[in-house]
Amino acid sequence: MSTSPVARRTALYDSHKRLGGKIVDFHGWELPVQYESVMREHEATRHRCGLFDVSHMGQVSVTGPGSLAFLQKINANDIARIGPGKAIYSHLPNERGGVVDDVIVSCLAKDRYLVVVNAGTIDKDFAWFQKQVKGFDVELENKSDDFGMIAVQGPRVVDLMSLVAPKALNIPRFGALELELYGQPSLITRTGYTGEDGYEFIVPNEIAVRAWEDLLAQGRSFGATPCGLGARDVLRLEAGYLLYGQDLDDDTSTYEANYGWVVKLSKGDFIGKPVLAKQKAEGVRRKLTAIKLLERGVPRPGAPVVIDGKEAGKLCSATFSPSLRAGIGTGYLDSPGLAPGTKAFVVLYGRGIPAEIVKTPFYVSPNLKKGA
Repeated sequence: MSTSPVARRTALYDSHKRLGGKIVDFHGWELPVQYESVMREHEATRHRCGLFDVSHMGQVSVTGPGSLAFLQKINANDIARIGPGKAIYSHLPNERGGVVDDVIVSCLAKDRYLVVVNAGTIDKDFAWFQKQVKGFDVELENKSDDFGMIAVQGPRVVDLMSLVAPKALNIPRFGALELELYGQPSLITRTGYTGEDGYEFIVPNEIAVRAWEDLLAQGRSFGATPCGLGARDVLRLEAGYLLYGQDLDDDTSTYEANYGWVVKLSKGDFIGKPVLAKQKAEGVRRKLTAIKLLERGVPRPGAPVVIDGKEAGKLCSATFSPSLRAGIGTGYLDSPGLAPGTKAFVVLYGRGIPAEIVKTPFYVSPNLKKGA
């Protein structure tokens, strides 16, 4: 008799099957890795509009008079910078300076916040929140089983939103809007993880299928396409975004991940601040570094990176970039000060492929207007 856990399904599972989605297990969730092809879905998102089921992501409600003080304690970023209708990307550091998770915090109203966490860390994150909340006048609720999430990404998203949710057109980048959709209280944010303009529908599970099908139907005339995990991973890597559990974990700090801009040491005390302050002052021994192949090849996670004849580290995230028409990847290298243009080799199937160190993001979309 098998004792393996049963994979979970989002409210959109049957919709994915009807559309021909190839279902895989992702952190215990049955999700489509692709429909027609990763390349086609990548191209649709970069040039038109891609729809992604991200319902596996978790949502934690933080309410009460002590909400801001509590969130300031557990976040590296300065949550006081956002007010009602705004959102911010942040890291949750532990006492060692490692990262419990990377999250997006939305301020819905004074003393009322929603924290979106990663799928594989929902239980761990909520337990962490509960551990740290002692002494704060705060109520925590794990709402992850209540909501579906649909991300709409690409240069034509404004056209689609004008048809489906015109009120959301006025949301700025990293904005959040509460509204009713199909008679149900919902939230729309404008954060994105693809390097394109993007909205996220956070809706009760009861209306998730209706929202998904309406978005596809309304967007059909300008190329709205259902997209899977494969395209999502390529797009986020091109944009230089981290994937928790692969690029970031409890034993890796924000400075090591080359995301120092997330740490606001001047905001006051927070978990892990002494360790992070020391790292900023003294530097780190390793750093997540971007690399691009100079010859044909498709790098994969775990591929060794060789510099000056010595292995400097291994890739964490790696793939072929359709936008650059080249293999790209990021990995923790033990030479944190490597300048762009530094020559290297990525070992694939026993052969060193010429490569060079580059800056992130790998790709900057011409479609994303500054300040949009």
